[in-house]
Amino acid sequence: MTDSTDVSDTDAIPEHSAVNSGDAAEENEAVPVETREGPDQLEHDRQAITELSNAYGRMREEIGKTIVGQHEIVDQLLISLFSGGHCLLEGVPGLAKTLLVSTIAEILQLSFRRIQFTPDLMPSDITGTDVLQDDPGTGRRAFQFMHGPLFANILLADEINRTPPKTQAALLEAMQERHVTVGSHTYRLPQPFFVLATQNPIEQEGTYTLPEAQLDRFMFHVVVNYPSADEELLILKQTTGGSQPQVESALTGSQILALQDVVRSVPVAEHVYVYARDLVRATRPTEPDAEKFVRAYLGWGGGPRAGQFLVIGAKAHAVLQGRFHVTSEDIKAVAHPVLRHRLVTTFQADSENISTDDIIDWLLKKVPVELTERAAARTP
Repeated sequence: MTDSTDVSDTDAIPEHSAVNSGDAAEENEAVPVETREGPDQLEHDRQAITELSNAYGRMREEIGKTIVGQHEIVDQLLISLFSGGHCLLEGVPGLAKTLLVSTIAEILQLSFRRIQFTPDLMPSDITGTDVLQDDPGTGRRAFQFMHGPLFANILLADEINRTPPKTQAALLEAMQERHVTVGSHTYRLPQPFFVLATQNPIEQEGTYTLPEAQLDRFMFHVVVNYPSADEELLILKQTTGGSQPQVESALTGSQILALQDVVRSVPVAEHVYVYARDLVRATRPTEPDAEKFVRAYLGWGGGPRAGQFLVIGAKAHAVLQGRFHVTSEDIKAVAHPVLRHRLVTTFQADSENISTDDIIDWLLKKVPVELTERAAARTP
């Protein structure tokens, strides 16, 4: 089942193979290790960051017209969007996940589609398929590609774990490569392209659990909890009346693409890179210096992609705060959504009701932030 909107036709492109994108006193004084060429470009980037920071405030204000609370969830979704990543959203039904995503799409002037995943959903149901049609001019028949619901800027993949692995794989190819392959042709997806997949944590019967390799493709794993008592009372008051709030746009798709480039240009100090590396390596129970609780409670830790997403997410977090440099606090701010679905707990952890979030909390307290000089000495 799909809820579709119009998107522009997308031309076929030649097939090609995938390429991987790859507590200090001085903490507030970031040491730039990467810059874009020329002072004019740097000044342009700073102006773009200021504009994004201002737009971020407007976006939160507009989202607040329809969504009560969930500020941390909104921030994580926007960080993922401006980083060019995708989100796996977990929460029970009725927490306004669909409304939140559609509101963000409306504010950013992006096309939005929703797919309700079911056990009988086929790959062609989401990617599109070739249809035999008559040409009125020549009277001949020819195959014409009909775009599926994947061809949108923001896609809500509802209950992704209810569809078979082959359909999950079709979606994950689109997420990674930003195109879909049908027959002998490859079709580009509209940009920006952002997937928000949801899972129901309650019902597991009749589901197809995502393999770890597929989970790793998601930048963030966002957990949506129940609202507070005050927020729930406000929800009842706002949603049971006759008036429907109208939101105003804050950014366009072309501006988002430009800002994604700016986010990647944000400078990062050497000791922040080292901290991100050390934090990821600390999750691996096979490391010689792994903590005892890591060896006891984790069967598998994060890979290099976790470190990449930590750094990129930290850049976006800094930009949304109006800063043109990254600190270790930015790394810590995105550590939970980046790492929680990349850590595999052992039976001992499950039996003691210890979650990956608990382990991440312990690691954030254990892994030190090196001074710039010591960090430089620890790198090749």
